[in-house]
Amino acid sequence: MSLVLLFLFLFPIFLLYRSLFSKKPNLPPSPASLPFVGHLYLLDSRTPHRSLHSLSLSYGKPDSSRLILLNLPSPTLVVSTASAAVLVLKTHDLAFASRPASFSEGTLVNGTGQNVSFSEYGDFWRQSKKFTVVHLLGQKRVFSAPFRAARAEEVTTMMNRIAANKGEMNLSDCFYAYANGVVSRAIAGKGSNAQRFRELMGDISAVLANGSLYRLAAEVFPGIGKLITKMSGLDEKFELYNKNWNQFVAEIIEDKKKTANTKEEDFVDALMRAREDGTAGFDLTENDIIAIIRDMTAAATDTTFITLEWIMSELMKNLNVMAKAQTEIRQIAGKKPMVTEDDLNQIEYIRAVIKEAMRLHPPAPLLVPHESTTSAVIHGYEIPPKTKLIINAWAIARDPQSWETPEEFRPERFLGSEVDFRGNDFQFIPFGAGRRMCPGINFAMVTIELALANLLYHFDWRLPGRDLDMDEAVGISVPRKNPLYLIATKA
Repeated sequence: MSLVLLFLFLFPIFLLYRSLFSKKPNLPPSPASLPFVGHLYLLDSRTPHRSLHSLSLSYGKPDSSRLILLNLPSPTLVVSTASAAVLVLKTHDLAFASRPASFSEGTLVNGTGQNVSFSEYGDFWRQSKKFTVVHLLGQKRVFSAPFRAARAEEVTTMMNRIAANKGEMNLSDCFYAYANGVVSRAIAGKGSNAQRFRELMGDISAVLANGSLYRLAAEVFPGIGKLITKMSGLDEKFELYNKNWNQFVAEIIEDKKKTANTKEEDFVDALMRAREDGTAGFDLTENDIIAIIRDMTAAATDTTFITLEWIMSELMKNLNVMAKAQTEIRQIAGKKPMVTEDDLNQIEYIRAVIKEAMRLHPPAPLLVPHESTTSAVIHGYEIPPKTKLIINAWAIARDPQSWETPEEFRPERFLGSEVDFRGNDFQFIPFGAGRRMCPGINFAMVTIELALANLLYHFDWRLPGRDLDMDEAVGISVPRKNPLYLIATKA
């Protein structure tokens, strides 16, 4: 009895001593948090990149690069400046090279397989990225004859579609069809069903958008996450979506078995061969193949389509820039029927226009989240393992410490400048940087450049008699909220 009384007397003293004298980690500043939901109540789900930027300005210290730590609902480090991005993507790149587990990513984007964008840092990611670069995204593959031919045919189809249209036209729809056509042909060959690819990618967006509150609840309360998604009907939608994707990929694979050795190997051919003969260098299941195909289709399509949308939107707001870009390409191409990829070697101003549009409108403003696997010290703050990392590429590209008049659309800032988006200039990282940088830059940029050059070469553009809105959609990637309608006149 006396021991029990002694314990009851000493235990509160022990707790008080530990709270007063135990060393607490020096964490980045953080606003007031609420139970269960953490700091989610502070975010605007429609424009999280903007609200995170505001929080960084309000709570982050200027001398520590505006770093803040939020509970969303797990500990999350938010980076909003180039100097902080250097530390997490270069100095401590290895510590932050993994991806966090996520309900929506694991269940919907990956299904039951692993892919390149969302897999944890490790052997599967290293080998799958290497395989993807060699067979789809690397410079040698991107500029191969089959890929060049596919881009030329798809851009010709888009130009013909625009020329045949009378009156205002939904250019957003046109850009998506072009991007998806190029991507699906690169992945599954000329006979691929680009329209079916597009429908399935649209299903992803619809399920993610319509089920956002239920997905958030499942993240906040992981213990009952499965019950939440089942009662909300999301489980059924996920199952149907995954079933449709599995069936679609199975049809592609079956068709390829029937036509084996009749044409040059495409990406799906390479995946199938690697799985059958074990030459991939890593275990590759059928579900992994499905997940990788989804990943490549979504990432490559979105980057191209979204960038073209915002470029044309900014050009319609800045007609003097439009005129300079048109003059450049029309002088280069002369009287050719089409702008070719060989002509792109000479463009300077148009390339500056593309960079400036990507600075103001990065396709994925918050990039894909990272997660720390070990502790790291960033600007004097101790960042523990299992901390989620959000890099606000949108805020970094509008930081007045890095950019003069950052809110202006001024392509001239890139003329004669060595600043580029290939991961060495941390004030401009629409594709990320470091180990987890997007490997598809070459694929995306030539697809965008060829389309834009031809759009400016063949047509003059005007608005259909109403104001041009610049509202953003909701999502991991951020296209226009409303489709871009313009009127094209043959030049």
